[in-house]
Amino acid sequence: MNSRAIRKEDNEVFASEGGRMKIALFGASGATGMLLTARCLAAGYDVTALVRRPEAFAYAGRVRVVEGTAFDAEAVRRTITGPGSGADVVLSVLGARTLKKEDVLEKAIPLIVAAMREMGARRIVALGSTGAKDDSLKKQAAWRRWFMQKMVYNTLLKWPVASQVAQWKTLSGSGLDWTMVMPPMLTNGVGRGTFRVDREALPRNAWRIAREDVADFMMRQIGSAEWVGRGVYIAW
Repeated sequence: MNSRAIRKEDNEVFASEGGRMKIALFGASGATGMLLTARCLAAGYDVTALVRRPEAFAYAGRVRVVEGTAFDAEAVRRTITGPGSGADVVLSVLGARTLKKEDVLEKAIPLIVAAMREMGARRIVALGSTGAKDDSLKKQAAWRRWFMQKMVYNTLLKWPVASQVAQWKTLSGSGLDWTMVMPPMLTNGVGRGTFRVDREALPRNAWRIAREDVADFMMRQIGSAEWVGRGVYIAW
């Protein structure tokens, strides 16, 4: 599947209605968030980003910045409210930054969902991971399933995976038009532009994908209903 195209046509529809598509972006200062910010700007979208330190955010002069954290309900609301009528689409690439128990998604995603309901925003595309569902490894060989589940998900990544499980439960029960993109290990290398997509589980023998490819795929979901109300696994 080729995911390189940025959907400028989506913005053309909004322009014909007297405005530009408005994006609320959470996790904008992270590695994947920076890629999404650049792509949203290239597509001509109006972006509102919630960041802790605006002075350190490379795109601060090109987007509307809300200073704060995703644990602050008022900051979250102001990010989704944005200018005018508020966000048309919410993009979230929040997640744990360490292997410790941080509860980032347990705290932030319910606040985002609540603010979206309050503001009448419907569409959210969130970055998850393959550990979010119990059957995510069902297409892998038995030995690999055992290793990934017991040694990685249940031990090394115990707390980050728990956060992803919580995110899945919150989004799937939100009643919103949600999509959760679930890759395996993310790399910082150049994207390939092609990758496997699966609605049931991580594709067989898949173990990595570039952040660039993930960002491109998330951008494609802005104007697509294909994966609304679903999780989707993507990997090389």
